[in-house]
Amino acid sequence: MATENSTLNVVAVGASAGGVEALTHFVAGLPPGLPYAVLVVLHVPAGAPSVLARILDRKGPLPAAPAIDGAPLEPGTIRVAVPNQHLLVYDHRIALSAGPTENGHRPAINSLFRSVALSLGQRAVCVLLSGVLDDGTLGCAAIRSRGGTTIAQSPGDALFPAMPLNAIQAGVVDHQVAAAEVGGLLKQLADRVLEERQMKPDARIEPENRIAMARQFSTEFDTEALGAPSGCTCPDCNGSLIGVSEGNYRCHVGHAWTANALLRARDHEIEGAMWVAMRSLQEKAKLSRRLADQLSPGTLGERYRAIADEAERAMSVLGTRLSEVYTKHLESGG
Repeated sequence: MATENSTLNVVAVGASAGGVEALTHFVAGLPPGLPYAVLVVLHVPAGAPSVLARILDRKGPLPAAPAIDGAPLEPGTIRVAVPNQHLLVYDHRIALSAGPTENGHRPAINSLFRSVALSLGQRAVCVLLSGVLDDGTLGCAAIRSRGGTTIAQSPGDALFPAMPLNAIQAGVVDHQVAAAEVGGLLKQLADRVLEERQMKPDARIEPENRIAMARQFSTEFDTEALGAPSGCTCPDCNGSLIGVSEGNYRCHVGHAWTANALLRARDHEIEGAMWVAMRSLQEKAKLSRRLADQLSPGTLGERYRAIADEAERAMSVLGTRLSEVYTKHLESGG
């Protein structure tokens, strides 16, 4: 990793559900001439077109544009992650990568935050905005461990407060402010006098950053060296998950998961299995009734009707449970 640039400051911003609203308030509150290069990751589907850069360009005083691989970091500009590419920093330039997904996302918030932590050290600032689950918490911890500053949107100001709230509860947030007030805080931080210091290599963060920087389907890393087997499997590829640290997992091909995201993925797997069971029960009930109707009255016909009744009762129970799961997902922003 390149040595720290004593004149460059970077703000890494992460958002998920409710993030467009939070980001528009954030950029509107940025002061002209802000002496930070601003990098933005919003979780978006891989194949979705993104107009976020155009939206942010219209909403605030700083020019915003999609991130370009290899472009230098420039103070007073906003560069926005593009779909299906991690937004990273290397040698004080933007690096776009098709490395493994993290919590099912590419671009991912944690990968950006880790990268900025390693490249900028105490000149790194991260801002964690609206979203669900605990994306960004590990990244905030990385920035803080390297002497940087962490900011979270006040939970009461966020449309979906779970993401900043998880980071706050983990004790890795230095400041809590409304999205529109982050610009004022950044201006204060920019006026600080920092004592420059050489950062030592970080054996915990650097291996994960190398995985995020890797080309797609790379086999040039060994996740087994990161920790012990967790006894769980990866929702993306069904490979074994390694426990990197508390609540932090990686599979053999590099997919990363936090504990909360892993639990959510298991919920989706269970829900999918329940829908398969619902379909199978429905087909079983229909077939049993059809067979019963084709037979003359007698023991065999009654047996088929009993099978149909049993299948329909099970369908009713499963239907109620699926409704409960769906309601829970809506309430949590899923």
